[in-house]
Parts: sequence; structure tokens; C-alpha cells
Amino acid sequence: MASAILSPSARERSDDVPGWWADGNRPRALTTTVPREYVHRAAVSEVFLTNWRQDGPGGWLVTAQWPRAHSFYGPAGGLHDPLLLIETVRQAGILLSHVAHGVPLDHPIIWQKVSYVLRPQALRATHTPADVALHVTDHDVVRRRKQLAGVRQEFRIVRDGAELARASLTYTCHSPAVYRRLRGEYGDLLLANARRLPPSEPVAPPVVGRDRAADVVLSPAGRTGPDAPAEPADRWRLRVNTAHPVLFDHPVDHVPGMLMVEAARQAARAVAPHWSLPVALDCSFARYAELDAPCWVGARAAGAGADGRREVAVRVEQHGRPVVDARVTGLPLPQGLPDPC
Repeated sequence: MASAILSPSARERSDDVPGWWADGNRPRALTTTVPREYVHRAAVSEVFLTNWRQDGPGGWLVTAQWPRAHSFYGPAGGLHDPLLLIETVRQAGILLSHVAHGVPLDHPIIWQKVSYVLRPQALRATHTPADVALHVTDHDVVRRRKQLAGVRQEFRIVRDGAELARASLTYTCHSPAVYRRLRGEYGDLLLANARRLPPSEPVAPPVVGRDRAADVVLSPAGRTGPDAPAEPADRWRLRVNTAHPVLFDHPVDHVPGMLMVEAARQAARAVAPHWSLPVALDCSFARYAELDAPCWVGARAAGAGADGRREVAVRVEQHGRPVVDARVTGLPLPQGLPDPC
């Protein structure tokens, strides 16, 4: 499928592009975001990808731009939010499922596993948006009747010529009919949202490294309900606010994967408050988390290494069964990196 924005050949012919910037410099090429439908987003403002092209046999190059500021994935300590990296990987995986593998736009994409390891200094926020390149290769491709059913994608993410991170994303694709069979009544969008639980009260934002209560996804566990943990220390109830404009960019019938990743980050921050930058994350998804029952989040921190690096194991459960298992590796924020003004 051809790119919906400027093709690579058009970008190379920058001298043919009319017009000048106010400072008198001719732009190298015109840039825009990919269609929001290709990344399963309702808001154009939440689309970070700018283009894609084939990059050798079996490989793809996807470009993205990170904003200087964002309402949810905002910079901290002079560094871009690492979860902005995960959201960019999410969008790139979905984009390539459609444009590279021909998956129809109405087919759900379901995460199995996501991970990354990054270089903190490459996250530095500056006075301009960050242009990022994702080099993507496909592995363990599964097809049914010539249709993509599952894939593991490996990412090498580069910024300004230097490697920023390595990431991996494994997901499955289902036709609407198969999805309905898998989900049963829980796949009914209207019904799932009609019986969703109201959002519980958040913990104090500073405990989980947030500035606003609206962005907190953990609540005090308490001791009520048949599925509540017996020991609430280092345990919380997952706070699911379906009105959140980023985590719930559009209505869905289950708790989204990015909310689970954010819960892992916040839980890790709560049990290891002296670090704030997750430099590595490995997250596996065992089953769907439904909107009509509480989920419980538990975290356990290991001892810190010589460089201050600390690993936290996080588990999300619903009805006494694991939904998500994550390992978050945190590192104290580098010093001397003031927030850009």
C-alpha cells in the first residue's frame, strides 16, 4: 500500500518543493503525520508517526516526531518520557500491520508482549521537537489463510544518528468475527462500557511521580471485595478512568495496554521512590482486563545495584488470575539536565 503522505521519491526531490520559511531557508520536504486510522487513534494530536518506507529485505523504516510538551507523556528532568517511546512503538506496529501486511483497519491488534531498553542521555529534551527513526524487522510471522495472525517486531530506535533504544513488540491480529468469538459478551462495546465500574479514588500524585490526580492510575487497595488482596502493602487497585483523553483516546471494551504499562511504571515508582526513570521494561499480557471488575496491582522491588539501578516486579490481577506481568528497571535521573524553557 502506498504511503498516504509524501512518498520517499517525492521527499528526495526537495528542490521541486515551492515556498520558503520565514527565515529564508527552503524546507527539505513537507512533513505531516500518518492518517490517524493507521494507528488506531481518534485524535490527530495523538499521532506521532510521520512517514514509513521499506528498508531493505524484510525491514521497514518508520519516522516519528515527539512534541516538546504533552499533556500526559510530558518531559521530566530534561528528558522525554520513556513511555512516549512505547506509544510510538505501539503506533508503528499497528501502522505496519496495515500498510506492510494488509491487515484491514477494522481488525483488532492485541498485545502479547512489549519491551524496551534505552539510553537515558538520548532522551534529552531540547528546544525543538525530537525526530526519531524506527528501524523495524518482522520475526515469527504467523499467517492464516494468507492473512497476518501474529508477529514479533524488533525495533532499533535512532535519534540524531545515535541509538536511543531497542524495543520488541509481539501482537496478534483478529478479524471482527474471530474477536467476537474470543470475547463473547465482553466484546460488545456498548455493553462493556454500560457496566464499567466508576473510577476509584487516586493515590496522591507525588507517590507515583505524577503532577495531576487525573493522570494517576493507582488507588489505595483497601480491604473490601472478594478479590481484594489480604495484605494491601505495596498493593493498589487499578484506577480505570474511561474519560481520560489519552489512555482512552476512543471507547474500547477492555483496559488498554498502555494503561497497564503506565500502572507498572507508577507501581514501580511507588515502591522505589528514589528513582524516576524507567530505563528498561518487559511486559507480558496474559488475558484481557475487563471494565466491570476491579484489578489489583502488586509490586516488589529488588535491591539497588552499584549504579543505583533497581528492578521492580509488577503484577496485575483480576478475579485472582494474572493479567499482566512486568519488570521495570529504574535508574536515578541524570543530573544537570534542566527542563528546557
